[in-house]
Amino acid sequence: MFLEYDVIVVGGGHAGCEAAAASANMGSRVLLVTMNMQTIAQMSCNPAMGGIAKGQIVKEIDALGGYSGIVTNRSAIQYRMLNHSKGPAMWSPRVQSDRMVFAGIWRELLEQTPNVDFYQDMVTGIIVNNDTVCGVTTGMGHEIKSKTVILTNGTFLNGTIHIGEKKFGGGRVAEKSAKGITEQLVSLGFEASRLKTGTPPRIDGRSLDYSKMEEQKGDEFVGSFSYLENPTLKSHEQRSCWITYTNKEVHEVLKTGFDKSPMYQGRIEGTGPRYCPSVEDKISRFAEKERHQIFVEPEGWKTVEVYVNGFSSSLPEDVQLKALRLVPGFENCKMFRPGYAIEYDYFPPTQLKSSLETKKINNLFFAGQINGTTGYEEAACQGLMAGINAHLKTINQDPLILKRSEAYIGVLIDDLINKGTDEPYRMFTSRAEYRTLLRQDNADIRLTEISYRLGLASQERMDNLLRKKQKVDEIKEILANISLEPKDINKYLENVCSSTLVNKQKASQLLLRPGVDLKGLMFAENLNLKLKDYSAEELEQAEIQIKYETYINKEKELVNKMSELENLKIPDNFNYNNLVSLSTEARQKFLKIRPSTLGQASRISGVNPSDVQILMVYMGR
Repeated sequence: MFLEYDVIVVGGGHAGCEAAAASANMGSRVLLVTMNMQTIAQMSCNPAMGGIAKGQIVKEIDALGGYSGIVTNRSAIQYRMLNHSKGPAMWSPRVQSDRMVFAGIWRELLEQTPNVDFYQDMVTGIIVNNDTVCGVTTGMGHEIKSKTVILTNGTFLNGTIHIGEKKFGGGRVAEKSAKGITEQLVSLGFEASRLKTGTPPRIDGRSLDYSKMEEQKGDEFVGSFSYLENPTLKSHEQRSCWITYTNKEVHEVLKTGFDKSPMYQGRIEGTGPRYCPSVEDKISRFAEKERHQIFVEPEGWKTVEVYVNGFSSSLPEDVQLKALRLVPGFENCKMFRPGYAIEYDYFPPTQLKSSLETKKINNLFFAGQINGTTGYEEAACQGLMAGINAHLKTINQDPLILKRSEAYIGVLIDDLINKGTDEPYRMFTSRAEYRTLLRQDNADIRLTEISYRLGLASQERMDNLLRKKQKVDEIKEILANISLEPKDINKYLENVCSSTLVNKQKASQLLLRPGVDLKGLMFAENLNLKLKDYSAEELEQAEIQIKYETYINKEKELVNKMSELENLKIPDNFNYNNLVSLSTEARQKFLKIRPSTLGQASRISGVNPSDVQILMVYMGR
């Protein structure tokens, strides 16, 4: 009945979709197995992509040839650039998506991808021979053979849903959980644990009074999440989000449900996300705060369903509704479905190699929430990397390992495999020590050539990149050679509260001043910078490179220094027990994680610089 596949992807969420697309586009025969073909790429939580650091990840996925950026562009109902008042290293694009359109476009793209087959069934286990995976078993009794397997099970592994005192199995509301995989992997020697996440109630938007809320419109300029195509969303068409707040009365009502809360009664064992706590957790941990912000987010163009961002809860339904009706604008709200918490199995990611292949079982890859992460973007980028590396494994080529200085994706994976996580891991710009290099505007410059060499990024992507780099260089040369006269520029400088010129100055030098920007120079009276033929993206990239050249060069120097450690390989069979001078914790961590380089060893949680120096000495340094 079944072919023998190169790659089997288990799970049709964001990680699974990117994994299937990447492997197939590189030439593998791929089977995507999911329990429900109607929920492929479903946005289980908030209907949005991007945000702080997450927007950078989506653009990195796109630069590498993944689909998330394209899908995000085509399903957008609102676009905003977060942190735009700060430096470009902090700029993070975010899109509010139409939930149904998003999932529909993802499925359409997958169905149009050659080499991807689909099958609806529950995978109950993997087939292992001589410590190597060679297929999967399913709930309907099938054995499907493959060279590699990627597990992207999301929250479905022994998932348990909690609403007040109600508790039932499920990977999402109204969807059954997946059984068998955890138990088998534990029997094979894997370590498993539990995590928890949650989601807020969904509300009928027709029952809300938006006049009592603050309107949050999209940006006037709609940017793109894909380097391959322009956004379809027009500025004037955008849907607004809204902001309101809880209050003391809301908090008092919520507290009445604490005696039935699964979190406070100890029925939830898993650790929840620190940076996205439930509303009951917020009022307990931050008791001094009289109110908490709530974002009211539309779920799409043609639906009245509203997502209540900031009101995640597992309290009883009646308590949720009673508390919500005390929130300004929600006095008469009608609930489509209550919020709930969900517990699920995950496997601490220190059990993985940098390629996301497991250390215990060859050719078996993990991606997404099975590794302890939270968020669509974190899952999608892991799926992309697992898909790339699963394909490379089938053709006996070295894996693609992105460095921390190359991508947020590299930071995320490096953090997971070296530090592990005992709570849902979320990416932030603060986790990246080279964030001036890892900006959202230059993801294509950083990553497209890598992907093109692998055969994943198209020729069109590569041509776009080369054209962009050429145009940016032309702009920088123009600005470096144009001298601006005081009489032509001083009025503009006065308007931006910058000191006026006495002598001529190059345009590129003026751009180094705070408050002076290229757009302002281009439209200053009496100036003709000859830049009207260049796109906004090319002009922005040139301006950033000029303004931040000193900072960028400093980070590149740090990268070069650290690369010396990254290039020092540690033999796979290195005997750490011979290093009697090592601290006990360092020895235990080295034996467990088996770092491949001194750079990786230096980033393991609990390892001190002295431990790394001892390791260097024993390696002949």
